[in-house]
Amino acid sequence: MEQSERTVVGVLGLGEAGGAFSTDLAAAGAVVRGYDPAVTAGPELVAASSEADAADGADLVLSVNRSATAVAAMEAGIGALPEGSVWADLNTASPATKRRLAEIAEQHGAAFADVAIMAPVPGPRLRVPMLVSGTGAERAAELLRRFGANVEVLDGPAGLAATRKLLRSVYFKGMAASIVEALEAARAAGFEDLLRENIIADFTAAGQSTVERIISGTHQHSRRRTDEMAAAAEMLTDLGVSPAIATASRDLHARLTEEQA
Repeated sequence: MEQSERTVVGVLGLGEAGGAFSTDLAAAGAVVRGYDPAVTAGPELVAASSEADAADGADLVLSVNRSATAVAAMEAGIGALPEGSVWADLNTASPATKRRLAEIAEQHGAAFADVAIMAPVPGPRLRVPMLVSGTGAERAAELLRRFGANVEVLDGPAGLAATRKLLRSVYFKGMAASIVEALEAARAAGFEDLLRENIIADFTAAGQSTVERIISGTHQHSRRRTDEMAAAAEMLTDLGVSPAIATASRDLHARLTEEQA
């Protein structure tokens, strides 16, 4: 394939995710124009000097930096994006931010893709499961799939993919935080191994009815569990562990009790 026929991908952010995607895209035959003010582009990439330089001539731009800089990165680079190309934002930003990015893209006559990375990047790298929505979803998916990416297109506007990801984050990251806090307290109390065994047993025994049992039990026993989690928070404080999750659990159970009154 001649250089002029190769797909050009601009990548903003060459950290863990952006670096892995850039390397894999280049290895699969894409011309990758990489820009990161804090990371030097590898020899397999075309080192860009700015967001606009990375977007110049690109068929697709992947913004993989941080949600806090997603809007600024787009404003700095989208003016250089060729007509008919797609700006894809892969940052874990709120649906509102994704909609704002879509508005900016529309103002510049560009298609926008809201891309949600649905699993850790190390390991699968470019093949990590991704969801994409927005006006540029189909085109972004088509381009990425050429290089082996695992992309599911959602029929909906920008913000839909972010919503799907963040709803799962509330569940999974919240659960992870509660386990970390509980094990920290168990360590302080001298029962870490025992609690770890309990957690493993609970995960192993989980089945199809587990979620419904958790939901119904939480509502049914919210009053008693409010007191239970208040006691747990007090215990963690006595152990020298900040009861962030225990306190939040107490407050959620208290709210459910009030709603049922």
